[in-house]
Amino acid sequence: MTEKQVALAIDVGGTKLEGALVTSEGELVRGSRSRQATGREATPASMDAAIASVVGHALAAVPDDAEFIGAGVGSAGPVDRATGTIIPVNMPAVRGYGLAGAVRSAASVGLGHDVRTVFGHDGGALALAEAWLGATRDARSSLSIVVSTGVGGGFVIDGRYVPGASGNAGHLGQMRREGGLTLEEIASGPASAAWAQSQGWAGETGQDLARDSDAGDPIARAAIERSAKAVGEALADAATLVDLDVIAIGGGFSRVSPDYVALVQQALTASAAHDYSRAARVVMSGLGDGGPLIGAAALALR
Repeated sequence: MTEKQVALAIDVGGTKLEGALVTSEGELVRGSRSRQATGREATPASMDAAIASVVGHALAAVPDDAEFIGAGVGSAGPVDRATGTIIPVNMPAVRGYGLAGAVRSAASVGLGHDVRTVFGHDGGALALAEAWLGATRDARSSLSIVVSTGVGGGFVIDGRYVPGASGNAGHLGQMRREGGLTLEEIASGPASAAWAQSQGWAGETGQDLARDSDAGDPIARAAIERSAKAVGEALADAATLVDLDVIAIGGGFSRVSPDYVALVQQALTASAAHDYSRAARVVMSGLGDGGPLIGAAALALR
């Protein structure tokens, strides 16, 4: 009997593809983590190269005393779990790309045997990780979301990940809001920066918004508040529909201001239709930037 089990974790988002090994205790194996860029210009060829790089790097770190049990893959969606393909909103040139098969092939070549590969939506993977080890461990009904380049999430109810009919439950970012825009088109980091620019702000990125808001720039601050308000109102709808008790928020843009989560909670409480949905608590993700990888691994580990 080996001392521990490890799984390969692959997380694919709108700006990067990451890989690592994760133990059955939810710990990232030292030296196994690496990333490659994706972005709107990503192609099937660039995805193949990125996968080969991060998978090779991770597998080189498999401990001698560990049992390798498979690969978990979480991706920005929508996804098609039946075929293992992705239809990502933010990477148009790779719609229809066979992500699960590409990871399975790279890992199988690297290890010399077929590798069991479990594929899912990245929001669902994050929700599974938060319910396993993070901020929603004690929740009865929870939603975990990312506010970053995109906006998305996943549900866990009574300790079980709820993927939905096709594996895409939790696509909060594509819910329509005021003016027909999606939540992602209002509240994501790039959308918030673009809105601020339309108001005369001279910065470019979410990091610039954070810096300028902290320095007292009123437009940068307004962009952050606009994002948090839209997220909070969408979460009020989700809490009313699904009866959530805890909502965890992660992703780079959720850290744009120290009070971002509090602003989201304020908007949810003000907008929710019923006492039970107003009672939903909004908290910061408990796993930080390792959550998506832990969640991807959890698809195979749990």
